Amino acid sequence: MEEKPVYAVGLDAGSSRTRFAVGVLESSGLRVIGFGQAESEGWVKGRIADQRAAADSILRAVRDAEASSGITVESAVVGMGGPTVRGANSRAAIEVGRRREIEHRDTMRVIDHASRVQMHEDRMLLQACLQDFVVDDHPGHRDPRGMVASRIEANMHLITASVLEHDCLVTAMNQAHLSAQQTIHVGVAACDASVLPEERREGIAFVNIGVHSTEIAVYYGESLQLAGTIPICGDHFTRDIARGLCTTYEDAVRLKEEYGCAVLGLTADNSLIEVPSPEDRGMREAPRRVVNEILEARVEEMFRLIRRELARVGMDQALMGGVVLAGGGSRLNGMCDMAEKVLNTQARNGIAIGIRDWPEEIDDSVWTTAAGVMMYSAKLKARDESQQRAAGFLGRMLR
Repeated sequence: MEEKPVYAVGLDAGSSRTRFAVGVLESSGLRVIGFGQAESEGWVKGRIADQRAAADSILRAVRDAEASSGITVESAVVGMGGPTVRGANSRAAIEVGRRREIEHRDTMRVIDHASRVQMHEDRMLLQACLQDFVVDDHPGHRDPRGMVASRIEANMHLITASVLEHDCLVTAMNQAHLSAQQTIHVGVAACDASVLPEERREGIAFVNIGVHSTEIAVYYGESLQLAGTIPICGDHFTRDIARGLCTTYEDAVRLKEEYGCAVLGLTADNSLIEVPSPEDRGMREAPRRVVNEILEARVEEMFRLIRRELARVGMDQALMGGVVLAGGGSRLNGMCDMAEKVLNTQARNGIAIGIRDWPEEIDDSVWTTAAGVMMYSAKLKARDESQQRAAGFLGRMLR
């Protein structure tokens, strides 16, 4: 009897574009079979302001993905970011009694204790990420099962989010006739899609620069050290140009994309560019240098804030794997150069890796989140399939 295909679906509901990635689990790994996108509506500054409009955007994107993949999408893992998402470390310990071998139930119990923290009623736990175990005051253990000890501690990094914002996102999915398989932090998801495990072990910072939010995920030694949001994003770059050159937001977007650079001197700064004016006035000219000075100041401020966050967790001098940039804001010319200058480490743009048949037309840093949440969906589906096979085998043995 031929096995039913197992599909993995990821949703990146961004405030600018809504994207879906659809894959199928095969013996050789995850293979992409379709994708879809639509312009996002109903979002204001990284938050859903019109739930019906956001649901319509999701529906348009999922229909595009269904047409591309040839399947009906019923559920998806969705990424969540924005200004309400925060990360914090947590720690808990348990006594296992007299010295004996640590068992699986011991590790699960201490993880559960470390994950149970008191939060405001408007906050919820989005993800609980294990950092390491401390066994009888000896830190750095990833799997202490089988070790002989009397005490075990767990270090965790907990990612929390606004209950209201989370419910708005899930409800918008439901209104688009989709169920939420799970919600995860977009920075963690995108990092998983574009950074290899060995790079994470060396110490790496992943920065996802969106239109209305910038998410950061920092890894060292396979453990998530920091996840959160930086209060500067692509929208700030655009609005600074609009104010500095007295032009509209839409024209500022075009000027940023055509002439913008995050570092002075990388482009012909002394050349003149045409700046649109109101209809009753002609085009104006301005030095390209003005645009780049505006962008350089804001981008440098963003990376200085990132450096401050890295220093807070002791990672400002430990990024041997460098910095990986993704999202629409990362496509600004000179962004990697500024990251290297401020953070004193190598920088590159992140694209999805490790997924078979990933289309060239979406081989872009703006698709890393969609790829990451699809990969996370695949992990959940693979785990469920494994558990079902084990249960089926046990049932047959007990007949």
